[in-house]
Amino acid sequence: MSTARIKICGVNTPAALDAAVRHRADYLGFVFFAKSPRNLALRDAAALGARLSGRASAVGLFVDADDATIAEAASAARLGAIQLHGKESPERVAALRGQLGLPVWKAVSVSSRADIDAAARYAGAADLVLFDAKAPKGADLPGGLGLVFDWTLLAGYRAPFAWGLAGGLSPDNVAEAIRVTGAPLVDVSSGVESAPGVKDEGRIAAFASAVRAA
Repeated sequence: MSTARIKICGVNTPAALDAAVRHRADYLGFVFFAKSPRNLALRDAAALGARLSGRASAVGLFVDADDATIAEAASAARLGAIQLHGKESPERVAALRGQLGLPVWKAVSVSSRADIDAAARYAGAADLVLFDAKAPKGADLPGGLGLVFDWTLLAGYRAPFAWGLAGGLSPDNVAEAIRVTGAPLVDVSSGVESAPGVKDEGRIAAFASAVRAA
């Protein structure tokens, strides 16, 4: 039985939030990135943060956003952590962590073992590194595209930080992903949707069950 923690990313409606909580997700991802079909307006994020009310931790996803944008969203949506999904440097990660007083996660795009090795530069700066599949060149979105990378790149990985696995996870493949990588946290977005940005409770339930049975 796996003890991997579960993050449902791209939660953008009260129904999706309630479904994620009902199936005992540890983290709910709120997306603050205009190009995403899961993007949240500040007012809607605030309403979801109030509805969540500490039943799980809200993680705000940002892509190369400025300090004021992140700080405003963190306060309004009662975020428990910040996830940076752009080109943020270790210095930027560490600075935000100090300014906000919140855990900061850094997504790292992976297509080779060199990408995983290079993530070591975030040790001591990020509270958690999230390994995600590298988006195709020119893609509008850095994640949430349903792409999978070669999980064997993480087989036997000894991380210098807390870490998690993202990228193309679904109810059908997450157990295998955990078996291959030993991931202590798994992050899903499009894999529990019926259409882009539309969460499906049946798929959330199936994903959570598959994680716990892995």
